[in-house]
Amino acid sequence: IGLTGTSGPGIALKQEAIGLAVMTELPLVIINVQRGGPSTGLPTKTEQADLFQAVWGRNGECPAIVVAPSTPADCFHMAIEAVRLAFKYMTPVFYLSDGYLANGAEPWRIPDISELPKIEIKFTTDPENFMPYGRDEETLARPYAIPGTPGLEHRIGGIEKQHLTGNVNYDPENHHFMVKLRQEKVDRAANDIPPIEIFGEPVGKVLVLGWGSTYGSITTAVERLQREGKAVSSAHLRHLNPFPKNLGEVLRGFETVIIPEMNLGQLCTMIRAKYLVDAIAFSKVKGRPFQIREIVQKVEEYL
Repeated sequence: IGLTGTSGPGIALKQEAIGLAVMTELPLVIINVQRGGPSTGLPTKTEQADLFQAVWGRNGECPAIVVAPSTPADCFHMAIEAVRLAFKYMTPVFYLSDGYLANGAEPWRIPDISELPKIEIKFTTDPENFMPYGRDEETLARPYAIPGTPGLEHRIGGIEKQHLTGNVNYDPENHHFMVKLRQEKVDRAANDIPPIEIFGEPVGKVLVLGWGSTYGSITTAVERLQREGKAVSSAHLRHLNPFPKNLGEVLRGFETVIIPEMNLGQLCTMIRAKYLVDAIAFSKVKGRPFQIREIVQKVEEYL
């Protein structure tokens, strides 16, 4: 596995190489501990403004899987999830943490090794009928051949690949086919991620949808409103590209969807575009996390 860690400006510098990893279809995990931007911005303050950068920040049609931990303890588990998906789908995976999580702490039980998810790595070893860009029927992942394995040598590089052989290919129909295939491979990861869970009732007046480090503030605010008898629920995304398969159904169960995030509404834009839901962006870009009372006050406007 390849792994690199940085913040937003470092991701900007690495996007060309990340595009190469998408084209060569190799497992890579990119950790982005988001902080205030743009440029040097607020280098010691938190933000969530690199979501678009992770999902769409490269040239061409260049899809990647994106995950995000929700708590300091969840950082451990989502790191395993990122590696699992990178290997299974032979693709780069973005791991979006942020400054608030990076500087946070909470009690955490060290898990037993036997409790951790199994990460299966299948290296191709048989040169007979080997096709470097052949496809797994379920995941569309290509075979993983260790460099230098006799009989499995093949071309890699940034120029478009011919389907199956991996040879350099400029044919228009092949390029269109490969662009769609790489996107379909990332889309199929939705079959392999858990459904989003609802905190509260599955239908109601308001759903507060979040991602990343907003989890604590959102959950506590919703708990407070529920104790007052308000028809409010919450849900928290840990997989941001692709989304969980049941997300559209969850959104349709509520009259209003509010999305607090430390940017100008990036997840909200994605939700509105994909599900045609009139979601409401609740933005805070001050280098500081949401306070519970801020979310409570915003939700009360729609009750």
